[in-house]
Amino acid sequence: MIRGINLSIHQGDFKLSNLNFTIEAKEYVVLMGKTGCGKTTLLETICGLRKLSSGEIWINDNNVSNEVPAKREIGYVPQDAALFNTMTVKKNIGFALKIRKCDKKKIEERTNELVELMGIDHLLERRIDGLSGGEKQRVALARALSFYPQILCLDEPLSALDEDTKDDMVQLLQKLKQNLNVSVIHVTHSNFEASKLADRILYFDAGAITNQKKLVNVL
Repeated sequence: MIRGINLSIHQGDFKLSNLNFTIEAKEYVVLMGKTGCGKTTLLETICGLRKLSSGEIWINDNNVSNEVPAKREIGYVPQDAALFNTMTVKKNIGFALKIRKCDKKKIEERTNELVELMGIDHLLERRIDGLSGGEKQRVALARALSFYPQILCLDEPLSALDEDTKDDMVQLLQKLKQNLNVSVIHVTHSNFEASKLADRILYFDAGAITNQKKLVNVL
């Protein structure tokens, strides 16, 4: 579970003020709103990439408001995927485990598990710059999930994909939603993605959560 308590975030003239929300364990929450309304800013603040001006972020029973990103144990997929072009798919996926000093056997086992889940086992030795947009997003998801995070943050992960690839990725995210013990926060402008994936939608406007909608039977 993740809770935001009276969150305020200031960036120049832009402000998010007094945000309060709770995201339950295994809940898939979609953040929606116009460009520039603060969705990505909130997501990056939850991940620890931006500083809070005031308020608290709690993950389960831990106040992580002042923790560095690595201490929050959140899987994060930015809009551009941010993969390492000089590494193979295999090394990209295993990177988070390597920096956590996991042994080679564990990295190998987890990587093999994830590439099978993502349907990219045939790409293990490929370099990133030779992959399609959909393949890159699958690698980015695998890397974000490699260390068993309880929370997964996705910043417009499907926005650059063609319609057929987007449909495939929605089906993959539905599969992950059903089978993984992870809470998801997904930023998007797409009503289609929200209708297919969200348990609940939080709407942003002018730096505030203005409305929320709970969805049922969306799979």
